[in-house]
This record gives sequence, C-alpha cells and structure tokens, in this order.
Amino acid sequence: MKDLLKEMHTWMANYMKSFYTEDEEVQNGIRLKELHTGYVTAHSRELAAHLGLDEHHRQLAEIVGLFHDVGRFRQYTLYKTFNDSRSEDHADLGLKVLDELPFMRKLSAGDEAVVRFAIGNHNKKEIAPTEDKWQLLMAKIIRDADKLDIYRVLRPYLTGKGAEGAPNFIKVDAAQEISPDFMEIFVAGGQADYHQIRTHGDRKLVRLLWVYDINFSWTLQRVVEAGYVDDIIASLEPRNDRLEMGIRRLRDYIGKKCAEKDSIAV
Repeated sequence: MKDLLKEMHTWMANYMKSFYTEDEEVQNGIRLKELHTGYVTAHSRELAAHLGLDEHHRQLAEIVGLFHDVGRFRQYTLYKTFNDSRSEDHADLGLKVLDELPFMRKLSAGDEAVVRFAIGNHNKKEIAPTEDKWQLLMAKIIRDADKLDIYRVLRPYLTGKGAEGAPNFIKVDAAQEISPDFMEIFVAGGQADYHQIRTHGDRKLVRLLWVYDINFSWTLQRVVEAGYVDDIIASLEPRNDRLEMGIRRLRDYIGKKCAEKDSIAV
C-alpha cells in the first residue's frame, strides 16, 4: 500500500498542477482547492490515528482525503464554477475521474468500495445507508476532515464583509439578514440545505449548523480551539431573541460534544 499511496500522491500533485493558468481568478480557485486537498488529507490521516486505526486504514483515510475533491478541478474546467447546484455534484464527478485511473484497481475490491463510498458521500446532506462499517467510518472521517478545513477557507468571507473581496465562486448576496427558514432550523438545531443559501447571513448559519453534523469530539475541539465558531457568532447581525436562542443551544451542544470520548465500533 505504501508504494501505491506514493503513486497516488504523485498523480494528484501533477493533476492539480495541470489546471494552472495565467487567468488570475481561475488560478486562485485552483490553488485554493490544491491547498484544501493538502489540509484535508493531513486531517484525515490524523483523525484516523486519533481513533486508533491500524496503518492500513490510516492509509485508506489518507487516500480518501487525497481524492475527496478530485472532481472540483474538472468541474471548474467544464462549468467555470465550484457551485454544485449550478453545475454538477463534485463528489459524483470525482467518482467519474477515479473510474479513469487504472491504479485504483490496485486496491482490493473491498478497499476500493470503501474509498468510493466515502468520497461519494463526503458532501451530501446525510451519509447514505450502508451495512459496511468501514464505509461508514471513512465517510464520517472525511466529512469531519473536510469541514475542519472549510472553516479555515471560509473564515475571511464569513467573518469579514461577506461577499466583498471574495472570489466569484464564494460570493452570495451580501445582505446580512438571515432567511426565516434558516433561522428556525438554527433554533431547532437541525441541518439546512446549503444549496438554498440566499444571503451572507444564511451562509453563516449553515456553517454554524455544521457543528451538529460533526462526528467526532476531536474535530469539534479543533474547530472551537481555532475560534471559528466564536468568530462567526460575533459577526452575526442583526441580533434578536430567536438568534440568541439558537446560539445558546449551539454552545450547550458544543460543551457536551467536546466532553465526549471518541470511540469506534468496527
């Protein structure tokens, strides 16, 4: 597996660089996704180690992290956007890219199925049902690793002046107002469909609602320690009783989740 992993890293590095361009805006988007890939790959392996997985499954987690956004690069080439709702689901597109790579067949059938399931489910609202415990675990690991770094990526645009200064693929309506349906989901501690984001205020709430979808205490502790949650909350406006109710619920949940001890059942 070690040699195969090295082959995969080499291919992915060259693949990402093949999209480099002199168009500054496009190049910024490609570099953003290239850096994101590196961070998520590292987070995936670190989380797998924290969970006590053996070296083989740490390597599988690393592979999932490495390829989780491989579809983003073709997506931008074909559609000039990273917005799935305006183009194609980037996880599904990524699986099509993996279909073209002969070295994926060097994985056992079971391992390949785990990798494909995790990548295919890394960006969905919920993980699809599966009876395979490794598929479920790897999907949880990549979803956490991905969210952890997306908080980093979006921090300047969530806590600053919103759409101002953001790349085109991040911009939404700069209005700070939160849509009523998003507000009620926040108060209830649910999950919102980020494809329905209409304002910058909606975007902020969706990222706070991600907290409820983080699987491991390890991940949430790092999100909190980095100040991502506090920064977003501090930037919310206008403040009202419903919003404060949602914030209190969120902070109570964070305290309980961060106090949990991570465990796996595989």
